[in-house]
Amino acid sequence: MNIALFGYGKMGKMIEQVALARGHQIVAKIDIDTKAVDFSKMDVAIDFSMPKAAYGNISGCLKNGIPVISGTTGWLERYEDAEALCREKRGAFIYASNFSLGVNVFFELNAHLAKMMKELTQYSVSMEEIHHTQKLDAPSGTAITLAEDIIEHTAYTTWKLDHAGKQEIPIRSKRIGAVPGTHTVDFSSEVDSIEIKHTAHNREGFALGAVVAAEWIHGKTGVFSMKDVLGL
Repeated sequence: MNIALFGYGKMGKMIEQVALARGHQIVAKIDIDTKAVDFSKMDVAIDFSMPKAAYGNISGCLKNGIPVISGTTGWLERYEDAEALCREKRGAFIYASNFSLGVNVFFELNAHLAKMMKELTQYSVSMEEIHHTQKLDAPSGTAITLAEDIIEHTAYTTWKLDHAGKQEIPIRSKRIGAVPGTHTVDFSSEVDSIEIKHTAHNREGFALGAVVAAEWIHGKTGVFSMKDVLGL
């Protein structure tokens, strides 16, 4: 496939390496200084840009008939607009807070655990996420997805950064060195604790998942998620 990269930072460069290794071509590298975008040679676009640029990148692709994969976080106030535009243009779109194949299995494990803990009200839940010091948003999009899945299946109503009240999930965000991403969910009572954890060892897992999603969406129409890609 001919793949366009929107955002050519560390993730964009890693996606390029993975895509080339899987036999694809990179036909465009759109970054902050790009003046004009030629959509004519693209089969699919992968967006790992900045929050302020993400919706413009996504909408541009959809208006030009290009399937688009986005892993940019921090722009979700426009997500419903992107979803509506995709349907209007009969396009194809996947957003994921994390494209790692392992993290998406972790999402399913987290949701299943939350369902089982729903009636065990003696347990309180807390979360922690650790990322590299260059990550701008806190908490991470992955942590928010984990929290939202817990909220969907329990009596918790919202999440809060650091300190939380009753029926609020506290999320601790740490920025340390070059940590690619570690997420922990903890259910604790006076007598014991249940903890699930995902630790990324490098960025390659995120890049591989994005390329796999791009391969999967090519030729399809609709708004999808990584659950669709992985058949979960």
